[in-house]
Amino acid sequence: MVCAAFRDGVRPVDEVEATSVPVAGEVQTISGVAGRYATALFELALENKAVDAVKKDLDQFDALIAGNADLNRLVRSPVFDADEQLRALSAVLAKAGIDGLAANFLRVITTNRRLFAVRDMIRGYRALVARHKGEVTAHVTVAEKLNDTHLDALKSALKSVTSGKDIDLDVKIDPAVIGGLIVKIGSRMVDSSLRTKLNSIKLAMKEAR
Repeated sequence: MVCAAFRDGVRPVDEVEATSVPVAGEVQTISGVAGRYATALFELALENKAVDAVKKDLDQFDALIAGNADLNRLVRSPVFDADEQLRALSAVLAKAGIDGLAANFLRVITTNRRLFAVRDMIRGYRALVARHKGEVTAHVTVAEKLNDTHLDALKSALKSVTSGKDIDLDVKIDPAVIGGLIVKIGSRMVDSSLRTKLNSIKLAMKEAR
């Protein structure tokens, strides 16, 4: 069943214009369409005690978009109408085993012609989950996929500038990244105090090839 809380014009979606998330002295703002939908989804997930389950499904869907050019085109291109997108989306969700609240959410934003903003919505949802758990979200851009060892090392290094708070990593892969690793917390890049630690992680990434 499609949840009415996600429909345009309904209070849970439209009244919350932006949510500010304090991050190590910075403020990360979730605004506009993406912010309204992310907030509505988070509130509903909280009510249903499904915050982590929804995040897991959305992370999986986000990874599918990042790794599949056809799916990325389906999401972003205005050429496809809502029915075409919905049929293709349903097939993707079934194959990936994504169901429940996350699947309903994805279907609703497709019907509402908002699928183009889904990755911003997912980022907004992650930030809300991080705030709820007292975590800090670090946006990381890497030239290639990080293994679990490198992810743990990066989280550990970032704790030194976040007063020891738990770190939630939002990782984006971009082969064009010079130096192999870019880290951003809130609206600022990490400062030189992390340079040595990050360089050691980049070196480890090269040695692991």
